[in-house]
Formats: sequence, C-alpha cells, structure tokens
Amino acid sequence: MTDGNARFTVESPTLIRVEYAGDSGFEDRPTFTAVNRSMPTPAYTTSVSGGYRIIQTASVTLRYRENSGPFTPANLSVDLTAGSQAATAHPSFPGTCSYGSGCEAEGLTLGGSAAIATDHSGYTGSGFVAGFTGAGAKIGWQESAPPSAGQYAVQIRYANATGGDGKSVTRTVSLTTGSGTQQVSLPVTANWDTWAVATATVSLPAGGAPMSISCGSGDSCNVNVDSVAVTPIGAAYPTPVSTPDNNLGGYRRGLDGQSGPAAMADGLLSRDGWYLLDDTGSSILNADGTLTPRPSHSVLPYQDGYFFGYGHNYKQGLKDLHDLTGPSPLLPREAFGVWYSRYYPYTASDYENTLIPAFRANRTPIDSLVADTDWKSPNAWDGWEFNPSLFPDPKGFFSWATSQDLVTSFNIHPSIAPSDPQYAATLATAGTLADSSCYSIGACKIFNFLDPAQLKAYINLHSTLEQQGQPVWWLDQSNGEGGTPTNAGVTPDSWINAQYKAHADVIGSRGYVLGRIGGNGNDYSVFTPSPYGAWAEHRSAVHFTGDTTPTWAMLAFESQFTAREGSGIGEPYVSHDIGGFYQNSANASNGHDDEDLYARWVQLATFQPILRLHSDHGDRMPWNYSAGTAAATEKFLRLRESLVPYTYTLARQAVDTGVPIVRGLYLNYPEYNEAYSYAGEYTYGDDVLVAPVTTPGTGSVSSTVWFPPGTWTDYFTGRTYTGPGTAQVATTLDTMPVFLRSGGIMTTRTDYVDSANQSPMTQVSVDVAAGGDGSFSLYEDAGQGNGYQSGQSATTAISYAEASHTVTIGARQGTYPGAVANRTWTVKIHNLYAAPSKVTVNGTAASVSYDAGTRTATVQTGSLATSSAVTVTYTPAAPTGPITSALAGKCVDVNNASTANGTAVQLWDCNGTNAQQWTVGTDGTLQALGKCLDVNNAGTANGTTVQLWDCNGTGAQQWQQGANTSLVNPESGRCLDDPNAATTNGTQLQIYDCNATNVQRWTVP
Repeated sequence: MTDGNARFTVESPTLIRVEYAGDSGFEDRPTFTAVNRSMPTPAYTTSVSGGYRIIQTASVTLRYRENSGPFTPANLSVDLTAGSQAATAHPSFPGTCSYGSGCEAEGLTLGGSAAIATDHSGYTGSGFVAGFTGAGAKIGWQESAPPSAGQYAVQIRYANATGGDGKSVTRTVSLTTGSGTQQVSLPVTANWDTWAVATATVSLPAGGAPMSISCGSGDSCNVNVDSVAVTPIGAAYPTPVSTPDNNLGGYRRGLDGQSGPAAMADGLLSRDGWYLLDDTGSSILNADGTLTPRPSHSVLPYQDGYFFGYGHNYKQGLKDLHDLTGPSPLLPREAFGVWYSRYYPYTASDYENTLIPAFRANRTPIDSLVADTDWKSPNAWDGWEFNPSLFPDPKGFFSWATSQDLVTSFNIHPSIAPSDPQYAATLATAGTLADSSCYSIGACKIFNFLDPAQLKAYINLHSTLEQQGQPVWWLDQSNGEGGTPTNAGVTPDSWINAQYKAHADVIGSRGYVLGRIGGNGNDYSVFTPSPYGAWAEHRSAVHFTGDTTPTWAMLAFESQFTAREGSGIGEPYVSHDIGGFYQNSANASNGHDDEDLYARWVQLATFQPILRLHSDHGDRMPWNYSAGTAAATEKFLRLRESLVPYTYTLARQAVDTGVPIVRGLYLNYPEYNEAYSYAGEYTYGDDVLVAPVTTPGTGSVSSTVWFPPGTWTDYFTGRTYTGPGTAQVATTLDTMPVFLRSGGIMTTRTDYVDSANQSPMTQVSVDVAAGGDGSFSLYEDAGQGNGYQSGQSATTAISYAEASHTVTIGARQGTYPGAVANRTWTVKIHNLYAAPSKVTVNGTAASVSYDAGTRTATVQTGSLATSSAVTVTYTPAAPTGPITSALAGKCVDVNNASTANGTAVQLWDCNGTNAQQWTVGTDGTLQALGKCLDVNNAGTANGTTVQLWDCNGTGAQQWQQGANTSLVNPESGRCLDDPNAATTNGTQLQIYDCNATNVQRWTVP
C-alpha cells in the first residue's frame, strides 16, 4: 500500500513494514536482516479518513497523517491491545530525537568506543553512555520537528569527575550539526553520580537535521553522557520521562570482564506490546550471499522499518521475527551434551591418555573437546598451523576423537603475524591487509571481511587446517582484531559469523560458529551496539558470552541473560563459560573455586542450551572438588546428557517457530507481574520450570520460587506446589528447583552413554506429572549432516490424559538413516500419592515400582516396535492429595504432622508434605497420616473443632461432598468451615451450618 512517499506492507496481522522514501525509491530486495518478505498476505482493510491513511488488521490499526513527511511519533500511531489494556504506540525510529524532548543517549546511534553503561547512579532511562575516552567516540541522532529554521539550544546532560587520566578538569566534546562543528565545555561535577547540563547554541533548518556529539581530535573527552535535548534558547532541560523500561531484553556482544549484571541493548519484546525494528541502513543481500550498499536517496529522507504489534502474545512476535529474518540452524545433536574447555596448552597425549580416561573412569559424559588458543603455531595467539610439540599428528588426533565419539572445537583469533609461514600466500590472495596491534603478540595483520579477496584469504587459512580434520570453529575475536568497517550496512560480527556458517554448509557439516555477536569485532569488556543490530545472529552463531569472573552476581545474571537474549533477538543458542573464566581469589579456597558456586553453575548449565565447562585455570572437572561436590556435579552432568533428546526437540522447535529453548516466564504467563519480576526463573520448553540457585551455601539453601498457575511437581523430591504464588524451596548441592507442570512431559535417555553419538537411542524415559492433560512431540534425526533439511527426520507424539490415566506414545512418523526399529520405554508418572492398584501396557497387565519418597510410579515396557503406538494406563489407588480452600488458596493440614489423637486440623500454606495428603476412603472417611478427620467429641454444635483421631467407624468421621463443593458431616448435618473466613496459617477448622459461601468450599482429591 503506497501513499505518497510512504509505503506500507502488511506481513502478518501483527507485523507491518513501514517505508518512507523522499524520492519514491522503495526497496523490494531482501536485506542482510530482512531475508524474507514473501509472507502470505493476511486479511486487512485500508482507507483514508480525516487526512489519515488507516490500515487495519485483525490485531492492529495503523494511522499515518498523509503527506506529513518521514515517520515520527507525531504522524504515525498504531492501536493494539497489550493484555487486557488498549494501547496506542507512537513509534520513533532509533537514533531520532524529537524537538523539545530529552532523548536517552543509550537509545541513540553510538560509534567508536562509546558504550552503554549502568555502573553509576542518578541517570535516567536504562543507562548512560560511557567510553568517551578517545577520538572516534560518538553519539549521533536525527533531530526532528523544530518548528522553524532558526537558533536553538542543544543541552547535554553529563557527568565529569576524576577520569582515568587522574584529572578533575573541565572537559570538551565536539557538537556537530548541519551548520558546522563547535566545541562544548563540560565543567566538573561532584562525582560520577552527579549529573549537570551543558548548553550550546546552534542553527537548525525547519524539520530537523543530523546531529552528533563526538570526541574530536582537539577534545579532552573523558565524560559520561546521560541524555540530550534540543529546546528553545533559555528553556529548562526537559523533565526526564519516568516511564518504566518495559523492554524485556536484547543482546550484548559479550560478558567479558564482567562480574555481575551488565547493560544490554533493547530487543524485540516489550511489555508495551510493540517494537519498531529499524532496517534503514542494512545492506542489500544478494542471491550469491554478497552485499550491495543501499541506494543513497541523495539528500532526501529514507526510512525502512518493521512494526511488531504483538501485544502480549510474545510468541507471535518471535514467530514474526523468525519469518522475517530466517530460521536458526539446527545444531548437531552432540552440541546439547557436555563440552569441556580450558585455557591451557593441552597436548594430544593429554587428551588421549589423561583427560578423557578421567571422564570415563568417573562415568561422566563428554561430547565436545574444545582447544583454546595454545594449539597454534608459530605463535599461540594467531598462528595458523598445529603446534607440532602439542599435536605431532593432527590427523591421528582427529581420528582418535572420532573413535571416541567426540567432536572437537578449536579457537581462532582472526589475525595473522607477518612472520607466519602462511602469511605470504594469504597476502597474495588478499591483496592487502591492514596493520594492527593484537593482544599478546603486538604487530599483526587483520582482515576486512567485506573485501571478497580478504575474506577468501581468511577462509583459505581454515581450509588448510581442515585437511587434517573438521572441527567446530570458535571465533574468539576481540581487541585489535576487528578490521571490518562498522558503517557498511552490516554488523561486523554478524557478517563474519554468517561466513563461517556458509563455509560449513559448503563442506557438508551443520553450519554454525561459536563466537561473540552483534559488535564491531573489537569490543571486549565494553559494549557498543551496532546501528544494524544483531537481528541476523541466530542464523549462524552460538553466542560465546566470553570471559567472566566467577561470582554469585554473575551466576544470577547469566540465569537471566539466556532468556533475555532468546526473547530479545531470537537467539536460541547461548554458551556461557560454566564456572566462570577467571579464578576469583576473593571467592577461592584451598587453591580452587568455591565448591557451592561451581556446583550451582553446573546445575544452571544442565538446563541451558549449551553446557560448556571452561576456565583459565583448572577446577572445572567434578573430581577437582570434594567427594560430595564431585558426586553432585557428576550427577548433573549425567542428567544433562540424558536430557539430549528433550533439548534437541526444543532446538527443533526454535528452528521452526523462533521460540527459544530457554523461555522467560512472560512468554507463557504474560499477565502475571511475577513472570517479569522473577527474572532468574524460566521454563525449559513450556513444561519444565527452572529456578537456579544463586546464593551461597554448601548445605541446604532455601530459595523463593514463584510458581505460575497450575500444579508443579519437584523433579528431584516429588513435592508439589500450587500456583500462582510463591514458596520456599530448600535444595542441597545434589538437587535444584526444577518442576514439571501437571500434564507436562519430559523425555530423557534411559541408559548411560559416554556421549550422545555413542549408541542408538533404544531406551527412552518419559517423565509425566499427573494432575492435568498434556502432550509433547519427540523429534529425532541422524544428529549430524544436513539430511534433516530434506525430510530425513521423525517425530513421536506423546500425550497424557488425566481422566483415563493414560500415557500414549504414538507410532513414529517419518524416518532417517540410523533410526531404531525397536525401543524400550520407561514411563515415570510423578505426583501420585500412592502406588497404582493396576498398570497395563497395551492392555496387558504390567509390573510397576513406586517410590513413596518422590511419589513416582515407574513402568518399563519391553522392546517394542517404534512403528506401533504404545499405551500405558494405570488405575489410581484411593484418591489421595491435598484438600484446598477456595477462599484462602490454602490446604487442610495436620498440625506439625503429628499423629497424636486430638491433633488440630488447620489451614496452612500448601506445601506438598504428608501432613496435607488426604485419602478419600470408600467408607466415607478422609484420612491423613493413617488416621481420620474427626469432629471433636462427636459434637454437633456450630463451632465444634475438627481433629485427627484413630479411625473408628463413627459418624464423627463421615464426610460427604455436598452442594457448592462443601464437605458435609452427615452426623451433625453441618459443613467443614473456615472460622471467620480466616486466611492465617494455623487457623483450626470447625463444623458450622452449611451456607454455600467460600468459607465452606473445598477441592478434594
């Protein structure tokens, strides 16, 4: 739909492309970010009314004031619904600032060393801009809508205290507008938490102009900038907008050098229900994978963006992003097992004769061996040959790894020393290479990956190494190694990551690279978002988040980071240094890292997309620690390996839908505030709730867990919790807060294997939590190679029906090379308060084991054909479970779990203990702890309390379900009652005249 110089394309009911071209030069070709604009056109209507172009879909209504120029918050609006609230969005293209408004610096276009920071107080918005330490640092924006041509004030909110040079002096920066550049002085502030405003006068044309603050060649810089504003001369600085930061997370190039929370760029999802993705500057992506710069449009304005109006249907927003930017690759199966890495000059002999035998001896799985930078020659940083003293026979090493069902990964720094034996051939192909200074080695040559000849020369270096074997490449690009221009229509990290993916595809492996994302290739401990974003990174990269310091704060932030990045840019694969990279002496004891911190980090990683143990020292293998910690972490590493079938299926879901493996609670529970405030919790898939422990303690540690609506069963202890609400959950180092939703299904490998590729998956366990219906589709393929892209894959539908107490495992649909013909299923039914009285497999009686401690029944089938369906049906024992109050949401509880006659029966927070498990007897009794719910002294008067007593068959112990879910004692004719509608723990229950109110409504098993 074209309206003057504006064009609108309805891509889905919740996604509209908005494009403005002052020369009517609209763009139809795909860009590096937006690779797919051929989505089926949904139903919509368009009309003109009152001077506005109106476009209405099933989800949003867009209005644009005709002939009003480029898009601004004043001329473009979109109506939508965010949860139960109607909302109107006034989108603004990033890097724009409306006249008269204070604009957050972190939301403008950053360049050079300018970076987002949050390590001081007093700023507005989500952070401020630091890194103004040298030439090239820049904050740029497009100023819009000054009322007329004339003189205006540019106001800069800044802080200037003692800088890194040790000086506390007035600093200067350069302010550039269309009318020229001037130097602005920024006087000293009391400290870095104190902010002041400096003002300069500029001439601006009507309608606005491009502007910037930069660190020019004659400037002293060394300041922080919070926000900027263009106002009438003499006007006060605009009052900062106090609206909350509702963005739910985006990305950060890495966490290098961080010891706790770090600023992230905004991402797609917001509680506001919308986001505008700016694609204006992205280069055109040609059919052969090369790039073409966007047309210049001369001096006329051009904007190209995508309005996502998902409301609180966040999964729809992620699907739209997936459809627009393309799918993630499906990593090989072994990627979801256990990786081991260390910054240490291991030899091939070390791997073959010491390291891997230790894993085998301790019955601990390992799938991927990662060699850090020391494997290289002639220097360990950017050499391009195997160091013969470490790997005398590279081909032999790769053959050995294959024989052990291991995949290898090797570290690369994208530079080359002039003394390298490969340099002459590389330079001959590249034509030219830029000089730089690289970490550890000094003078080096770096590559501009946008230059086809230099890119070819760089890839050739890998091809030479690949003649020995084909590892997964770990691109460890950091300070001094970025030679790709940052203003050429593509994020440098994104471009080279895509080239690794393309190269892997050419040689027939599942293409991906382990690397940092979304930056300029030089950032290490600072972060400067690219103007082109990280929207394409999910198509090629497993995000290596870099060198972190092992602290509890860092562990807590990583528990949030993966979900935030998955929701923010659709990146399903995030790989942290598990345990942290550095040795933190403040947290060290007996020469190695703290036992509890290491164990809890491994627990977190067990339920993350990638588990990659790594450090710059030892202490990342369980047997480096005490026997108790070793046993606990080995248990979790085995659990991680057994989870490969489940995690692999979640990865396939991410490929197909854009919904990540690790899912922020708000994806499924968007209308609950706790789904946002309990940011460290997430679901692994939709059915498994994970609440990582991020506080110290080698013994029992209590964590506050928020439970979404429904019933949740602790995977380790069997205790059940009812949501929505919070509860204290105690865990030791060999357990963690992981819960299966009632009706939820989780599949694991039953038998122990040393690695995911060791043997066919002939034994699979199905964990089901009783109490609700549910379904899951198990995905399988060969695990390696690209046959899955041509349909060589299979799915097995698994469901649970609570009413019939039946688990149904469907016949496998599809096939692939190596698919097993027969499989033994182990069905584990959680949340059962007693052993089933009967179990059948395909209608034939079967044996069952029952663990009363975890309340789990286990049934194992024989080896059955995967081509046929399997049903496992159980008959429950007498109904057993909690009796819950409709009024208080609490449970009927035996005081202190005492079995003494006369013990009070009371209300208490539901906690899943035996003191709250009531069996509905066929004789009309309600029994707990082997005794009966009894009316005190067989009383019949209103207010008579109830208690626990030996079962005796009297009328005082008879109970019937009455009207309105009441519980009636026929002997007295009165109902079980909550006195005075109390909700306090310890309120003793009584009988009272039946009155149909909530104080007498009870849910029984």
